[in-house]
Amino acid sequence: MHVHILGICGTFMGGIAAIARAAGHRVTGSDKNVYPPMSTQLEAMGINIVQGFEAAQLDPAPDVVVVGNVMTRGQPVIEALLELGIPYASGPEWLSREVLKDRWVLAVAGTHGKTTTTSLLTWILEKSGLAPGFLIGGVPSNFDTSARLGNEPFFVIEADEYDTAFFDKRAKFVHYRPRTAILNNLEYDHADIYPDVESIERQFHHLVRIVPGSGRIVWNASDARLEKTLEMGCWTPCEGFSRSAVPDALWTARPTGNTDDYSQFEVLEGGKPRGTVHWDMIGAHNMENALAAIAAARHAGVTVEHAIEALESFKGIARRMQLRGEVNGIRVYDDFAHHPTAIATTVDGLRRRVGNARIIAVLEPRSNTMKMGVHQKTLGPSLLGADDVWLFTPPDLGWDASPIVASLGQKGHSGRDIPSLAADLAKAARPGDHILIMSNGGFGGLHGKVLAELEKKRASQ
Repeated sequence: MHVHILGICGTFMGGIAAIARAAGHRVTGSDKNVYPPMSTQLEAMGINIVQGFEAAQLDPAPDVVVVGNVMTRGQPVIEALLELGIPYASGPEWLSREVLKDRWVLAVAGTHGKTTTTSLLTWILEKSGLAPGFLIGGVPSNFDTSARLGNEPFFVIEADEYDTAFFDKRAKFVHYRPRTAILNNLEYDHADIYPDVESIERQFHHLVRIVPGSGRIVWNASDARLEKTLEMGCWTPCEGFSRSAVPDALWTARPTGNTDDYSQFEVLEGGKPRGTVHWDMIGAHNMENALAAIAAARHAGVTVEHAIEALESFKGIARRMQLRGEVNGIRVYDDFAHHPTAIATTVDGLRRRVGNARIIAVLEPRSNTMKMGVHQKTLGPSLLGADDVWLFTPPDLGWDASPIVASLGQKGHSGRDIPSLAADLAKAARPGDHILIMSNGGFGGLHGKVLAELEKKRASQ
């Protein structure tokens, strides 16, 4: 079968392409921006890619066109697709129909922590010799790819609540029909899609509705919105997890080894110790992610002991507190955090690791929700754990960020362009500092530019 993928260079659609190729299909694709590393990864698999969304790419007609959710009416290839009557499907629909229908799907949903938890669960199953298929919205360091067809029966997938396609406005995750579902947390996000948090709760309940009675729902028992969602109706056994003991939490944990950064913690099941994790990850949020992965893996038949052993060799994920470089004792990190809750937990995790050392937090308000100004009231407080805060405020931000900068007092700063921001950060930093750069995009290569400015500063001293 010839599968042509529109929007192929995104992480999710690129993963679909890799899985389709491994399943024996001929795969081609197109995207507006075709550039490495995704373009070179796909070409190495024998996948031909064209630049742009012109109608000519549908001649000769493929057997099916897989449509990414970046595609809209009015684009030439979409108008031609509809006129010609070529079979088409969204990425989630195609994956469900062609791959997941015969698999034991373990789906990880939530506002935060999806990529990390999906990677943790995948690694636990991998270390247990199960060689699962997977599709992750990032690149785990334990693997050299974000997607794999894998062996039957298990398939682990990051289950996003974003809408599916221009012709299907349901959340992506309703297509996956999981037997094991993790619900990490539920907050308001994707303001470009959902008018309020209640509409997101309804989407999560659509997911709850399709988990079979013999399945398992692993949920954050400290999250009131998830509790409300489950109270709408649940027909599947549930196991709660929480960083602290709450009534519905079967799985809890506590830090050990005289550490406060959660790099060591004891796993408790029903209040009884099951083993201790020693790993390179930090932060209470990652400890919770680990508890969710342990519980889901056990539903798939992996013992708690084997899961804990696997976690100790987990190497992390690109762009999750990733150290990009160090110059003259100044460390520069890259992190994907872009929602106030994630920002606060990321800063807290680093604070627990570095103690009283200075943290310089740098944030690009890049997500659609951020650009709409939805989080203006909570953004400032989420950054208070840092010693110095720089907010990127380009001319096209769309709202006035000066009140947020002012609310941070002397620690608040703003930058309107990348080169000046990089120079200002290098000037402000001193040996022993930790520069934490947060964005859900490339941030204009700020990480590399800051390191280059730091090298210039060192050379001139």
